[in-house]
Amino acid sequence: MNVFRFAAMGAVALTIGLAGCSQTPQQQRATTGAALGGAGGALVGQAIGRDTKSTLIGAGAGALLGAVVATSGGPQPGDQQMCRYRAPDGRIYVAECDERYYRGQY
Repeated sequence: MNVFRFAAMGAVALTIGLAGCSQTPQQQRATTGAALGGAGGALVGQAIGRDTKSTLIGAGAGALLGAVVATSGGPQPGDQQMCRYRAPDGRIYVAECDERYYRGQY
């Protein structure tokens, strides 16, 4: 049981470290999905196998599945893409893309 506690504490520390590195909303969703999936997978693995190996396999599979599911939904309302525009005076600037970008009319 000591190995499981050590692995669980390591997984929590790793998740906290990764969450601090998340910069975009999509990365934040992936990190949150991985954390929730890993926790759920660990519980399911422990319930099915009743040993440390099953718990760790469940945690890994759950984290992978959680990250994939969390990011598979496409852009969310807060995920604005940045586009480059040219002003009438020739200056190039970067701003959030307008609706023509999302409708494919560029």
